[in-house]
Amino acid sequence: MISIKNVDQLYGGTQILWGLDLDIVPGSITCIMGRNGVGKTTLLKAIMGLLPIKSGEISMEGQILNKQSAEKRAYSGIGYVPQGRDIFPMLTVEENLRIGLPVRGKRTQDSPKDIPEKIFELFPVLKDMLHRRGGDLSGGQQQQLAIGRALVLEPKVLILDEPNEGIQPNIVKQIGDVILKLNEEEGLTVILVEQKLGFARRVGKEFRLMEKGRVVAADKMENLDDDLIKQYLAV
Repeated sequence: MISIKNVDQLYGGTQILWGLDLDIVPGSITCIMGRNGVGKTTLLKAIMGLLPIKSGEISMEGQILNKQSAEKRAYSGIGYVPQGRDIFPMLTVEENLRIGLPVRGKRTQDSPKDIPEKIFELFPVLKDMLHRRGGDLSGGQQQQLAIGRALVLEPKVLILDEPNEGIQPNIVKQIGDVILKLNEEEGLTVILVEQKLGFARRVGKEFRLMEKGRVVAADKMENLDDDLIKQYLAV
């Protein structure tokens, strides 16, 4: 699905990713984990085209993404939920959701006019607050909006950067339920940066541990043992 080969990335003159290799299996939920500052968010932004790479290759289904803009990567079927949500606070919930419709139309060769009903089935609160401004929503509601906005594209791959940061427990559970539902029922491939070990173990099928800009361990989630946690995750 997504293949990353020998990627180096520099940010402000400092090298963040060092010869990073990573393969994402179609239909997987892969949790990218590691302590703060190891390059997790940088990796996601590099996949999305929001940060340039110095060398290496990023591809999706055999198509090289390196030279493509973030917009064109969205056309390829990648939905992205950034850390901090980045919704448009002055736009209504409906306007935030409609932003992705033109991208979806170009990718699927049609011209959808309406937000997919599936979004409101997954997040009923968005329908209830359709005409409220995004900035007036709670943190948990804004996160649901950010995920819904990414899902409007009907992506093949959904990338989420710490979607549970600062979110109340009931919304954390709902987000987990949505991820599992989309993966199990629609085969959606998910890449997830997550600090909460319990959540990662609940939804993740695979883990990739990072340290100093490299992937240092990769396996099925059930094989994430105490030794690995102590070595790469414990503070």
